[in-house]
Amino acid sequence: MTKKSGMIIDLELERKKRGLIPHDPIYQIKVNKMDKMELLEEMVRFNDSRSKGEKMSLSLMIQGRILFKALELMAQTEELRILAGSYRKHLEHELEEKLNEIRSLFFPRPPQY
Repeated sequence: MTKKSGMIIDLELERKKRGLIPHDPIYQIKVNKMDKMELLEEMVRFNDSRSKGEKMSLSLMIQGRILFKALELMAQTEELRILAGSYRKHLEHELEEKLNEIRSLFFPRPPQY
């Protein structure tokens, strides 16, 4: 959270930041309707599309985050839950880096004096 002064949190700024978190509601609905087998098939499809390109698109990162969160929640084994959680966290990190890169293009930081 962003702090204005001391221990005061700027709620307006936090709300704006959270509003910038990209999401794909159509893909979320699609994933929510999948059973466990369909989720695993979707994971294979995701990994195939990921391996085709060197860098993932923003859209693919968002879909991966949604997919692996669903897999994490639906996992029947501890190993699958840990694997899905690990993938999700990795995608969230990549997504945050990509968003920071995009933000820096549109909102460059003023020079520090």
